[in-house]
Amino acid sequence: MRMVKENLKPEKTAVIVVDVQNDYCHPEGACARRGNDVSGVKAMMPNLHELLRAARSQDVPVIFIQTFHERATDSAAWTVRSDGRSGDVCRTGTWGADFFEVTPLPDDIIVNKHRYSAFINTRLDSVLRTLKVETLVMTGVSTNVCVESTARHGYMLDYNIAFVGDACAAFSRDAHNMTLENIDGFFGSVVTTEELIETWAALAVDVTTAG
Repeated sequence: MRMVKENLKPEKTAVIVVDVQNDYCHPEGACARRGNDVSGVKAMMPNLHELLRAARSQDVPVIFIQTFHERATDSAAWTVRSDGRSGDVCRTGTWGADFFEVTPLPDDIIVNKHRYSAFINTRLDSVLRTLKVETLVMTGVSTNVCVESTARHGYMLDYNIAFVGDACAAFSRDAHNMTLENIDGFFGSVVTTEELIETWAALAVDVTTAG
């Protein structure tokens, strides 16, 4: 799908940064320790930082999604499905749950989640409606799990989805690419960091010219 330029106006858009946390991203985090390949994170981080700088310069809200797992949310179904793996990932109050190489600024928003989708039992939708956001710029990890789950859920709630392919990472290139194909075919538009930043810059020129 092709993203309509008008849908990316800063006043209609929010950047969603999903699960950029030590246990998912750091070479010594829980996922890496159990054999997941986190090298894709290193490759995408410069793009994510560039995108965040551009978003803040355009007054685009930045919303960090931070996963916490704890006994209060470790339901039987969740624990069985995850084969017990949630027991050592992003536990509340641990280093593993801390952000990885990103630091929310005072004006940024943090939404805590306990499942793959950042919309399940969280305040995300209320925040977005309050900000009058219509388009979600999706970034983070893992491309094919929490980022995709949140993007799909957002689409079902009638948000436009701009999925930034080079500002996301998965534990395998095949999984990453399959999600990009699926999102672009059915749930939104896959864009690059450069395309998005150029669009914001062009929109800023349009506003200046019109004024």
